[in-house]
Amino acid sequence: MAGEVVVDALPYIDQGYDEPGVREAALAMVDEETRRYRPTKNYLEILPPLNLSSFETEIMRSEFERMTQRQPMDVLSMKRYELPPPPAGKMTDVAAWNECVENSLAQLEHQATRICNLELMVEFGCEAWKSYLEVLVQLVTQAQKHLQQLRKLIQETNWQRKNMQTQGGDKLRQLEASWVQLVSKNYEIEQACAQLEKEIAKYKRPDEVATPVP
Repeated sequence: MAGEVVVDALPYIDQGYDEPGVREAALAMVDEETRRYRPTKNYLEILPPLNLSSFETEIMRSEFERMTQRQPMDVLSMKRYELPPPPAGKMTDVAAWNECVENSLAQLEHQATRICNLELMVEFGCEAWKSYLEVLVQLVTQAQKHLQQLRKLIQETNWQRKNMQTQGGDKLRQLEASWVQLVSKNYEIEQACAQLEKEIAKYKRPDEVATPVP
């Protein structure tokens, strides 16, 4: 295939990575490849469009807008907990007093609800918290088990890669040694043949020496 890259690096057995200039040369090759590479396929086309505001609520959007405009945060309003009397001009107005009474009843109901919630928390809060912690412990245990499985898988993959490269390296060294031996033997044979030709040339008669063709 045109442009196909054959990866022939064996990092477990290759030598020379720590020599000066090797890392710089590798980074330069990566930069050069990055500049030349032009993706021809959208690898994210199977994913839906990214929506960064899908999790935002109205309160969050208003707060983001406030922070963007660098406005101070509004203080907690305690107005709904107040029990103001009728205005000075409506001190004799029965409707105004009825409104104040309804407000006080609402405040009392709110306080009663808070007291009820506190009593429920005192009675069931510890058990609810224990149940929540048990769920958290189960989640942590599952996550740790999954992490251990991933680490084991990574370790097995690295071990298989190292084993394959080690075996390949041994075979490459054997082939290289055999190649060196064969080349050396061929060189010795060539030297011996050349020496024999010289010796044969000494014993040839002058009329047996081939005359060069003009």
